[in-house]
Amino acid sequence: MAQQQGLDLVEVSPNAEPPVCKIMDFGKFRYDEGMKRKQARKSQQRQVIKEIKFHANVDTHDLATKMRKTREFLAAGNKVKITLAYRGRENAHKELGFEIMRRVIDELEPEAVCEQPPKLMGRLLSCLLAPRPQKPTKGGGGKQSQPKRERGPQPGQEPQPAT
Repeated sequence: MAQQQGLDLVEVSPNAEPPVCKIMDFGKFRYDEGMKRKQARKSQQRQVIKEIKFHANVDTHDLATKMRKTREFLAAGNKVKITLAYRGRENAHKELGFEIMRRVIDELEPEAVCEQPPKLMGRLLSCLLAPRPQKPTKGGGGKQSQPKRERGPQPGQEPQPAT
């Protein structure tokens, strides 16, 4: 029957009892499956990790500039890896780096969640921040309701007296 129509008999579910077969154009089916997989890969979003680097003796203005840039990355939906590198004698005062890192995390608390707490690896102190998930707005659609306007009289209708 499939050959008469110029199609293929394809076994869809061989483990079912009885086995399930379908009459279809198998070449077209494989092409469509490939296109679906390709489209799924194309629409997939890759997570980007941006990195911001500090030093233990960072100045307040430099810190503010780095914080502004970090906020921009988080607003764009990127994860941010904050790295603090110790140089020379800074290695003897690791607590300064942890203090700066804690201040950064506390300041970014409304916009970000700390996925990986500050961790010391050799002379680098790093942590990973991810953007805080957006809460969906109530009411769906996102359209704001506008007050209803009163209409004037329709054509062919007499105006109603105001009471």
